[in-house]
Amino acid sequence: MSVLIFLDQADGHIKKNSFEAASYGAKLAENLNTSAEGIVLGNVNDDLASLGKYGLKKIHTVKNDALNNFDDEVFTHVIAEAAKNTDAKVIVFSNNFNGKSIAPRLSVRLKAGLVTGAVNLPETANGFIVKKSVFSGKAFANVSIKTEIKIISLNANAYKISEGEGVAEVAELNVEIPQSRVKIKEVNKVTGEIPLAEAELVVSGGRGLKGPENWGIVTDLAKALGAATSCSRPVSDSDWRPHHEHVGQTGLTIAPNLYFAIGISGAIQHLAGVNRSKTIVVINKDSEAPFFKAADYGIVGDAFEVVPKITEAVKKLKGIS
Repeated sequence: MSVLIFLDQADGHIKKNSFEAASYGAKLAENLNTSAEGIVLGNVNDDLASLGKYGLKKIHTVKNDALNNFDDEVFTHVIAEAAKNTDAKVIVFSNNFNGKSIAPRLSVRLKAGLVTGAVNLPETANGFIVKKSVFSGKAFANVSIKTEIKIISLNANAYKISEGEGVAEVAELNVEIPQSRVKIKEVNKVTGEIPLAEAELVVSGGRGLKGPENWGIVTDLAKALGAATSCSRPVSDSDWRPHHEHVGQTGLTIAPNLYFAIGISGAIQHLAGVNRSKTIVVINKDSEAPFFKAADYGIVGDAFEVVPKITEAVKKLKGIS
């Protein structure tokens, strides 16, 4: 018996949210008195043995060029075979795009109970009960999994990364890789930006900026902080910013440690995508803006006056000229 953690990777490097999943899975394995093991698909350049510092005892690798590009059907098949080979009774994913695509398919294939959006370790004293986020983060539900095999996908930033000094055994797993039905003609990637889904600091702007020509105050603050940038839906719909920066119910759901909302009213659709942020700072000249009710810190004022002052303060603190 083991707890198997899917370690997501991109461009040969393990993603940050996989470290959260590893720490979560390792603690769960400790509570269940079993071993925590990771699985990595595709060719990775990172030192996988070092992932033992997150509590993993063994890393199973399936190295094949066909796995360097994500294909949910192929990944599901490979992970299902890996789960059988490792006698995994609990499988942990990050609740990101890949995890959301694989976990339900794997649940059907293995006849396993599934809880998505977990926010805490399961209670195992009396059954197996997982706390998860529901209603776009406005409430929580406790879900009992009663199947022999259990699958959990962990919300981003819901569990603290825990590091120790362990070293994991790395072993290649011999698994048949099915032929993909997807043919990739070309890949276009945004480069030179902090990936929004994994960013710990995010600066976001809304219609209050009045036009794309004023977006410089957002990017200036983001650059000073080392943050990613995002926007509300009206901004992306107006083509002020690219759609991959849109956060909200119909865009990306993010959970950074710090989220700056500049000139965003805070409609419920936007809040649904950012309300898991650890700290929310709202800057808006409308004191009645709904976003202030969700804010940890609020500044009522003109963004064109307030934001440049914050940027200068950040630069001064960091010694940036």
